[in-house]
Amino acid sequence: MSNSKIADDESPLAQPELPAAMTTGTDLIYGLEDRPPPRESLFAAVQHVFACFVGIITPALIVSEALGLEPADGAYLVSMSLFVSGVATFIQAKRIGPVGSGLLSVQGTSFAFIDPIITTGAAVIATGGTSQAALGTILGLCFCGSFIEIILSPFIRLASQVVTPLVMGIVVTLIGLTLITVGLTSMGGGFAARAAGTFGNPQYLMLAGLVLAIIVVLNNLGSAFLRMSSVAIALVSGYLVAMPMGLVDFTGLENSSLVNVPMPFRYGFGFDAAAFIPFAILYVMTTIGSAGDLTATSLLSGQPITGPKYFDRIRGGILGDGINSAIAAVFNTFPNTTFSQNNGVIQLTGVGSRYVGYFIAGILTLLGILPIVAGIFQTIPQPVLGGATIMMFGSVAVAGIKILSSVHLNQRSSIIMATSLGLGLGVSLVPDVLAQLPPLIKSIFSSGISTGGLTALLLNIVLPGSRE
Repeated sequence: MSNSKIADDESPLAQPELPAAMTTGTDLIYGLEDRPPPRESLFAAVQHVFACFVGIITPALIVSEALGLEPADGAYLVSMSLFVSGVATFIQAKRIGPVGSGLLSVQGTSFAFIDPIITTGAAVIATGGTSQAALGTILGLCFCGSFIEIILSPFIRLASQVVTPLVMGIVVTLIGLTLITVGLTSMGGGFAARAAGTFGNPQYLMLAGLVLAIIVVLNNLGSAFLRMSSVAIALVSGYLVAMPMGLVDFTGLENSSLVNVPMPFRYGFGFDAAAFIPFAILYVMTTIGSAGDLTATSLLSGQPITGPKYFDRIRGGILGDGINSAIAAVFNTFPNTTFSQNNGVIQLTGVGSRYVGYFIAGILTLLGILPIVAGIFQTIPQPVLGGATIMMFGSVAVAGIKILSSVHLNQRSSIIMATSLGLGLGVSLVPDVLAQLPPLIKSIFSSGISTGGLTALLLNIVLPGSRE
């Protein structure tokens, strides 16, 4: 269905083009309001958890290592990521009043915020703050930023006119490209290996290469299940290989408690006005991106993607995203967003029932309050994680390129793309170019995502010609 065939008041929101398989619908065994038997619901829920699990915990693992957190704190972040994802998924599936989409929509930790989170944390530590103080500032910024998404939810159509596919594509591409350095750092052994002088050890690179190779191979097989599970399978395989190499340390598990108790604002609450800018930009981008994911879920669930009912779901889903991100910050983890992975599971299983979301929520919440789960994942060697994340972050960049490919590449859009990508990647690769600027300006533009996103947004507004 093309936009030209739809009335203006019913036009789908600006979003990445849906895969061909998703535009043709799917034969549902259980529709949105159907209640599958408990056994079938549990089986479907496990598949959703399997597809989304790695994405939920990876940001916490990366940030923990980058900020040099104690293993106990890192494990706690992982636990809270799972716990909050469970709570957030329940809110989305249940739809409590106006909050939530009422769809089988899995919520998880957003990759988009990793770069500004690490940048902000590093800045706090550089000025003499502790890792815990850095977390307090980060979580405070995440909490305040969540209200941007909450405020934008009733105005989603207006927001989609400003954050066009051109702007969205540039920002998503920059997210992927700027995160590749994080993935490569992990492949070389991580920040700890840099400090120890072992960074880039051939052993690390071979292990990371093995994980990457497994993902590539599984993604080229004919099985949809293996493709969706490729990252999880590769991580487990790499982990097993790393154990006899002496790269897995279980000492941190000895003193783990039986149950994790969620503690609001465990690391305090801080705020930095300059550091808030990239967070604000990303919350706006997340709003539009979530609208696209929710549209795909609506389509696969046999629900309308036009008209008042559709827009009501989108508004509720985005409002849910914002509230869930606020909850995430309160309970010491990072912004949540609507995951797209579960759309593939819906298509694969033919189960679009939102009641399956209750089972998913229960599993994630249970895993989140069991410290042993987070503790085990905290022992994943950095090269193993790096082999997986380099593919995951590269895929984010590819997703951005796909969005840009749908844009008409005229002189106007070419100038916006060239300027935004050039400046965004430039400050990421050569950060000391900002060294002589005032601290406020330096803080705002230290993130490539912030620099490139602001440039794309402003140029798209001020340059003459139609916005794309």
